[in-house]
Amino acid sequence: MRYRSGEPHNLPGTRTKLADYQAREFLFEASNKIATVTLNRPDRKNPLTFEAYTELRDLFRSLAHVVDVKAIVLTGAGDNFCSGGDVHEIIGPLTKLDVPGLLAFTRLTGDLVKAMRACPQPIISAIDGVCAGAGAILALASDFRFGTTRSRTAFLFTRVGLAGCDMGACTLLPRLIGQGRAADLLYSGRFLDGEEAERWGFYNRLCAPETLLSDARKLAHDLAAGPTFAHAMTKRMLQQEWNMGVDEAIEAEAQAQALCMATNDFHRAYHAFAAKHVPVFEGD
Repeated sequence: MRYRSGEPHNLPGTRTKLADYQAREFLFEASNKIATVTLNRPDRKNPLTFEAYTELRDLFRSLAHVVDVKAIVLTGAGDNFCSGGDVHEIIGPLTKLDVPGLLAFTRLTGDLVKAMRACPQPIISAIDGVCAGAGAILALASDFRFGTTRSRTAFLFTRVGLAGCDMGACTLLPRLIGQGRAADLLYSGRFLDGEEAERWGFYNRLCAPETLLSDARKLAHDLAAGPTFAHAMTKRMLQQEWNMGVDEAIEAEAQAQALCMATNDFHRAYHAFAAKHVPVFEGD
């Protein structure tokens, strides 16, 4: 069975496999519990189209229902990550839309970020070269970001007469690097080089360009081999606790941890520890 973006193949509660997923706007590969999503327009620095936004949103939504993907690597073909929305295929047409049409588009782009944050698998962005505009948001919406010294990240929205508050940037970026540094980037639209991005905490790690993808896949492999139910719960709580007070957060974490203690992985870890073995997690 082959799945295509937009098809209602995942009913609520369905647990299925996604290894044979096919996309039109990017490359998709799944093996050994790891999915790799590659933006694949290297001649244009991998810009996004209307269709790419839709396919990516649908893919990340569907990942909540799959059993054969435990971690995701997001990257770009060639020597760049993503240059943002395609100037000719998105920016030009947007100048001809009325306000309802524009709002439909901005909600679509925001839905992609929501889908990335809601999918239970950790997402690692492997970022080389240009990472700009909506591309910078894709990196920001990921759980981990690996970059290179030659990578250049920019939230370009003010440079084209738009606000810096695009796709959740004004809430996600300050939480990652701090309010003052976020203001610097969102007002100026300037480029952040790899070393500064790591120093500011935007990147988790700097890698050599030739090992970037393998380094990201190594982390994905380590995560996929871990207690994936617990990883999904960690991701969910990191998201939900933004809007909680301390007392609410402590209670929410008590409930989340109790659920994790009921999993087989928790029991496997205990028995492995008692036997002085390394636990083998299965995600249940």
